[in-house]
Amino acid sequence: MFRRRGQNQFRGGGMGRRRVPPVLQQANQMLMDGEYSGAADAFNQLAQGAENLFPQRAPILYVEAGRAAILGGDVKTGIAYFRLGLTMLAAQGRFHRMRILGQRVVQELKTRGLNAEAEEVAGLLGASQPNQLPAESAPVKHPILPTHCPSCGGAVRSDELEWIDNITAECDYCGSPLRGG
Repeated sequence: MFRRRGQNQFRGGGMGRRRVPPVLQQANQMLMDGEYSGAADAFNQLAQGAENLFPQRAPILYVEAGRAAILGGDVKTGIAYFRLGLTMLAAQGRFHRMRILGQRVVQELKTRGLNAEAEEVAGLLGASQPNQLPAESAPVKHPILPTHCPSCGGAVRSDELEWIDNITAECDYCGSPLRGG
């Protein structure tokens, strides 16, 4: 399904291909095709499955389920998925990641005119952050990545990814290495 952190798929200096769950590819395709309800259900199913085996992926999948639900007009379910994903990031101690992802969620909610919901998520971010967050370092210049993962079709946001090295990032959804050009 997914790979655990630290299990890079580099073989012989090249990038190894991994088996990506078809349901992940389908969820990303449904999201691109505007089939938001189906995408939300698929991302939720993936997140539930990832909770025990691949806990670093589950929060991202829940947030994507929330995004799909919001796009499909199911605001209540979308906010519940956002809360679950962001709370999981906090429980994992991934506060920097929570802050970056949470800020995007808040901005997207405001863009859709969901100001009360944006405030709710912003409140969750403030309540879940430790009092002393490490200072953010200067942004590192990374190469431009593709807009979608070639393995699973997930949206690639280079400012939110975890980088393996200076030229290789890891797909949030399937863990495939992504290289810039």
